[in-house]
Amino acid sequence: MKRKDFIQNTAAATAFLSLGGISSLSFNSKAEKHITILHTNDVHSHIEPFGPDEGRNANLGGVGRRATLIENIRHENPNTLLLDAGDIFQGTPYFNFYGGELEFKLMSKLKYDAATLGNHDFDNGIDGLYAQLPHADFDFLISNYDFSNTVMDGQTKDYQVYNKDGVKIGIFGIGIELQGLVNDNLYKETKYLDPIEMATEVSSKLKNEEKCDIVICLSHLGYEYNGNKISDRKLAQATENIDLIIGGHTHTFLKKPTVEKNKAGKDVLVNQVGCYGLYLGRIDFYLNADNNLKGDGVKIAVN
Repeated sequence: MKRKDFIQNTAAATAFLSLGGISSLSFNSKAEKHITILHTNDVHSHIEPFGPDEGRNANLGGVGRRATLIENIRHENPNTLLLDAGDIFQGTPYFNFYGGELEFKLMSKLKYDAATLGNHDFDNGIDGLYAQLPHADFDFLISNYDFSNTVMDGQTKDYQVYNKDGVKIGIFGIGIELQGLVNDNLYKETKYLDPIEMATEVSSKLKNEEKCDIVICLSHLGYEYNGNKISDRKLAQATENIDLIIGGHTHTFLKKPTVEKNKAGKDVLVNQVGCYGLYLGRIDFYLNADNNLKGDGVKIAVN
């Protein structure tokens, strides 16, 4: 990548990292606490990097490069979470042959903390998804799928609270409606719950009952659509306790997060980093000693 400088006058400094080589980032802040959020979406079983003749994706991606980059960032800041916004499965012969086992094992090796579910994660049926869960050493978070009458009952959580350097980070998941995208024989009796209602309920619980300092939504709704279809941008506008939405589904590449105003007039960051593991998203939150987000801006250099 060419060197680029971004100035963000928000509570979080942001960047994306191309996996065409190992980038280094230098962060300087007077904040007392620093939380790094790394994220992927719509990796679609892409294990190896793209070849040199793959057009605009040539020599990009690959789990090996991602692993090295993640390791370097964790060395820089141990207070790091690694998240995925769904559609882990489907897209290469690795999924056709191993059924998702390899994807989950590699994500576990990379020490993902949590992921939500995308529509393609049901492509081997809900029984196929369930069969691969022993290979996943990370949390599956989804609050608007009711799995009560399926084999997935009890295998996911509405949310999870993580503690990094005394900062409580509440993370929950929201999935897209499966009907019309997935054959109903595959997701069986899974019930789809209203995403705005569930996001409102869960984010309020995280902020007000769990007393989380940062609330993050892992969403597979999609970035935006024409018309009234619910999207990440609409979700941000319709709720009031979410600080960051990490999105997927629409394969949208954002050079920097979109900033939306929520119902309370506060900023919500919405980010998505394309697909196929080409990029690793990075969001850095800076907080003072009282765990309040600082809004003084941070300069980021990406090499």
